[in-house]
Formats: sequence, structure tokens, C-alpha cells
Amino acid sequence: MRIFFPIIALFISGQVVSQQSHQWAPDGKGYFSVKDNDIRYYSLSGGKDSIFLSAGELTPTGTTSPIKIKSWSLSESQDQVLLYTNAKKVWRYETRGDYYLFNRKTRQFKKTGIGFAPSTQQFAKLSPDGKKLAYVVEYNLYVEDLETGVIIQLTNDGSRKRINGTFDWAYEEEFFCRDGFRWSPDSRKIVFWQINAGVTRDYYMLNATDSIYPQVIPVEYPVAGEKPSTYRIGVVDITKSSTRWMQIPDDPTWGTYLPRMEWAANSDELIMQHLDRKQQVSTILLGNSITGETRPIYIERDSAWIDILPSWDQDYTNGGWDWIKKGAAFLWASEKDGWRHIYAISRDGKSSQLITRGDFDVMDIAAVDEKGNYLYYIASPHNATQRYLYRSRLDGKGEAERVTPTNQPGTHYYDIAPGAKYAHHQFSNHYIPPIEEYVELPKHAALNKESAVAEALKTADPASVPVQFFTVRTVDGVEMDGWMAKPAGFDSTKKYPVVFYVYTEPWGQTAKDEFGAGYNHLYKGSLLQDGYIYISLDNRGTPVPKGRAWRKSVYRKIGLVNIRDQAMAAKEILKWKYVDAERVAVWGWSGGGSATLNLLFQYPQIYKTGIAVAAVANQLTYDNIYQERYMGLPQENREDFIKGSPITYAKNLQGNLLYIHGTGDDNVHYNNAEMLINELVKYNRPFQFMSYPNRSHSISEGPGTFEHLSQLYTNFLRTYCPPGGR
Repeated sequence: MRIFFPIIALFISGQVVSQQSHQWAPDGKGYFSVKDNDIRYYSLSGGKDSIFLSAGELTPTGTTSPIKIKSWSLSESQDQVLLYTNAKKVWRYETRGDYYLFNRKTRQFKKTGIGFAPSTQQFAKLSPDGKKLAYVVEYNLYVEDLETGVIIQLTNDGSRKRINGTFDWAYEEEFFCRDGFRWSPDSRKIVFWQINAGVTRDYYMLNATDSIYPQVIPVEYPVAGEKPSTYRIGVVDITKSSTRWMQIPDDPTWGTYLPRMEWAANSDELIMQHLDRKQQVSTILLGNSITGETRPIYIERDSAWIDILPSWDQDYTNGGWDWIKKGAAFLWASEKDGWRHIYAISRDGKSSQLITRGDFDVMDIAAVDEKGNYLYYIASPHNATQRYLYRSRLDGKGEAERVTPTNQPGTHYYDIAPGAKYAHHQFSNHYIPPIEEYVELPKHAALNKESAVAEALKTADPASVPVQFFTVRTVDGVEMDGWMAKPAGFDSTKKYPVVFYVYTEPWGQTAKDEFGAGYNHLYKGSLLQDGYIYISLDNRGTPVPKGRAWRKSVYRKIGLVNIRDQAMAAKEILKWKYVDAERVAVWGWSGGGSATLNLLFQYPQIYKTGIAVAAVANQLTYDNIYQERYMGLPQENREDFIKGSPITYAKNLQGNLLYIHGTGDDNVHYNNAEMLINELVKYNRPFQFMSYPNRSHSISEGPGTFEHLSQLYTNFLRTYCPPGGR
């Protein structure tokens, strides 16, 4: 439930700037980038670029055109290049496709997976010794000998309900688990997840647009209260094709989760994170890949929930585990002292060393520089709307040190090179469009001598954009950050309509000091030119760097605490003399759609108009991993799910509601719309509804879809919350 359009908006001339537009060379002295389908190498020390692999060499036998590179990777020896192309979507991302291999020594270019249907290979990875390639096809794991071309099938029982080497819908969506296997460092074994979704009930979507007779599309989807899919971790010896299953504890009644697993810095042991059903007990297991035995080495508990690392640091969505001291210890994040900090945990789990000291949250792990004895990370101790680079000593001594210059206020992203000498730096704030540069660390010196960021800050005028940041303190004593965009030609003696953009749940921070704040992507034309005030605020429970208590105050209270915070903040804003209390609108998508409904239904005296897109109307319909993490188990506290659901308050609707949902939404299912419609009809509450046939959660498929959605949104807002000062 993560579509919330949080103005991540790194827009340059309408184009989003990719944070993965380059790939570091292994020595950290330069980077690769794909340009015109050539892979080019750029030297940071010499400032020169050269062709590393030309498009002309990437033409498959029997064809006349080179493949189009979707992504690529190098072997450890740098002799072989693995290229991914013809990508197809699986749920959210394009993780099915074809893989080609280019040998830089022989200049040979060939397709892998010969014999498989086009665009069916997933997550192909070269073995560390560069001699073999492993991948998933149709729920089974395969290994291919790159010299002979012989393909060996390592699992034989794969199906939609028994998934090898990848994951079911819920694991993918909520734990970021997609790539489900890992090569051992010695290239002799592969460890993989097997997900058994046989116990998971199917949700049936109906495709009524692609044929005369509608087609039923089943999705294995465990809703809140349903037992999770079971799992196994298998270690397969590729020379023998024999599998050893790890002995992992499970709860036969409630079930458990295993969202993270890696080789434990050698080829004999595994390290795994095990979660109980409520996601309140995290156990780190060390496992013997030969015997299958496991033992707990580190246990952590939280009275609310425990966030796994990929949920707040996206660099770990494809795996990874930070080992230090030659495998004698690893880095671990914990909120046990009230802030998210990084600790060094010994391999046996008996000792723990705090690395990042201070009253602040680590927002992202940027780099581990063990040679220099530093951990680089993102934090913002004094302003929760911004991001900066910091570093702390790996031995835990000393205080946190800010690396980003203090005269560069805003939002900073860093992709740090191996060795931590260089970084790709991206910056923007609410009045400066995104800027990219390469800097030398730790002094943060721009490689082109003149810092593009510093130059932009010298000449930029904050008054050039009609956006300002503010804080509001509610009657409950809650202080919330927000941004406000004022209409063109603003006249403080007039009263203007206000539109609130909301998300409000643990997956979405909207009040960020970055370029695009104050921009409404759905409104056709300019919201500000037409005379609206546009506002967004972050309530308690949102993932802002304000400490554990802030984020977890919504436990078992989503739909209540977050909604009251927003409403009480709106009440304070309506006291401003230039805000028209009779023209107050609110809108949001996904979790923001749910918040829109709850605000409109629970506080009809405040919000007069609402547009809710793809909203969860009934919390009992959403997946177990997400909803139970924040709300508990329906078997124990079902009343909390009911109290937090918009459908419970639908009878209170007084204002104007436009509800929008895609019938092919595999995330927030379409039955939410029909349940809500039934309730509104029951109480004779007028509303408007638009269903988009066979569209997913993003409502992006099909010609003309966005144009129609944008026009629908704009017409409704202009009709029921008229623009302009009065």
C-alpha cells in the first residue's frame, strides 16, 4: 500500500532523475553509465570517458539490431558482462526477461537460457568464480555452465503455489523480497527460499476487458488474520543437485516470517532474520549449511513492531548484510534506545557496540568504510523534512560528524563509491531543481572544482517559488511539519480554498524539503494559478526521523491517531484569516485514499470535499504482513481494525466524495470499493464513483488513462471546491 506520490519529484524538464543512473567501478575510481546503448566508463581522477562495451557488439546472432540494455552487471574478474533485456512486469517491477553474456576476452556475445520461452528468466547471477549462471524460470531454480551451455534444473516442484528462488505477492510487497537465492562465496552451493503458498487463499480478480468472456485471475493473497505462507530455506550443492533444508523454528498455529537471509561471510554458514507473526520478536539465526542446524545468536523485542532494514533503506531490497572485522561482527539497526541507531554485533551475538551516538535517527546507511574506520549514513537531527550525510567511527568512539556542508539546506542523496573516496551527490530543495555532481569524501569537495550545489544556492531565490515550510501545534500538543503552496497573486485580505494532500500511514512522509513540494501531479493545469492553497503535513506514525515514539504511536490505532492529528492540524490552519473554512478539500492515494475517507467521514465539519484513490475501506481486506504489523491480530483485537476502517464511519458522510478504484488492483483489492459503496447506499449518502476497468493500483495502464483520471480529478475539485480568492 505504498503509492502515495510523496513529491520525491526530482524533476528536470519533466524527467525524473534516476538515483541509479550510474554504476561504480569495483575500484571506486570511476563509474559506468549506459549512453545510446553503449556502456561507457568515466574516470573521476582523469576526467575522461571511454567506451567499455559498445552497442555494436551486442547484436544477437541472426538479428540486425543490438539488444536494449535494461540493466547489467560485471563478473568479479570483470571479464564477463551479464546484460538484462526484454523485461516484463511481475506485480510492480519488471523482473522477468532475457539475459545475455558478453565475454570481454573473446568478444563473444551469446544468449543464456537457450530453450526457455522469451522473457521468463528471473534474477540471473554469475557465480563468484564466473563459470556458472543461476536463475529462476517459472518458479524453479536452474544453473547453467557457461563453457558447455549445459543447464541443470535444481528444483522440480515449482508452481504458483510452491515458489522456489522468488516469492509470493505478500513477501514481495511488504518485505521487498524478490530475488530469492544466493551463490555461496566458493561457487559450489546456492541457498534459496521456497515459499509454500498452498495454504494461502486466492483473491480473484476479474479481467473483463480483454475478451468477450471475462477471465478470472487468481492471486495468492493472505488478508489480515490469515496464516502466512510457509517457507523453507534450502542449500543445494550444484555438483550433486542435492538439497539440505535448514532447521528453522516455526509456529504451527500462527506462522512466522523469514524476510532476510545471506551467507555468513563464508561458504559454510548462513545468517537469517526470523520474525514472529506479530513482527515484535526478531531473532538472528546462524545456520550450518552442511547439517542444517541453526541457533539463535541475537534476539530483539518491541512492544509495537520491528522494521526490517529494507523497509527504510532501499539499498537492501535485493539483499545484503554488512560484515566487518573479517566476519567477526556485523552491523545491525535497532530502535531499542528510542532512536534508530546502528550497532556492531559480534558473530556470536554476545556483544553489542553502539556506533551512531545521539538523539537522532539513522535514515539510510550510505557506506561502510572499514579501512578508514567510518560508517557513513543519512540523518537530519534538527529538521525532519531534510536529509544530510553524516559519519561515525566504526569503533563507536566520538560523536557524529556532519559531512554535508552546513550551508546546503535541503535534501541530499549519496551513492558512495567502493573505498568511500568519491560519491555521486544529488541535491534539491523546495526552490532549487535537482543537481548532480561528484564529490570527494570526506571533505565534500566537488571534482569539477566549483560545486554546482554551492553555485545554485548562491544565486537561487527562495521567494521564486510560492512554497514555504511551517510547523503547526495541535490542541493535543503534537507538533507537525508541513509545506504550503500559496496561490498566484496571493492577497492576505481574501479567503482561499485549501486542498490537503495526505498519506498519514507508516509508509509515507510527504512534508519533504525537495523540489516538487507543492506540486499536484493529478490536477490538470496549475492548482496555484487557479487560486488554491495546497498543504501537506506529516502526522504521528509517519516514517519521519523523530524517534521511535513518534513512529510507533499509531500501533493498533491506524485510522484514529493519524486521522485525529491531521484533523486537529487542519483546525489550527482554518484559524488563519486567509483560509476559507467552507472550501476545504482533501485527497490521497492508497493509504492516503484511506485517510481521505476517514477524514471526510470522521470530521465532516472540517472537510467538505474529498477525492480518494485506491483506498483501503476495510482494514480486514488488506494483506496480513502490513496490516498485522501495525494493527495486531484480528483474532486478538478485531475491534481495532473496525475502529480504524473508513467503512465504519461511512454513514457520517456530509460532504462531496469522489471515490476512484481500478478493478484489476492486486494490492488494494476492488472489493474495498464495493463494500464501501454498499455502506454508502445503505445510509443514502450521495457520492460519485469511478472504476477503471482492469487497471492496477497505479491506475496507469491503457491509452488515455492518466488524461482521463486527471480531468476527472480536476473537474470534481473545481466543481465542489471552487478555486479563487473571495
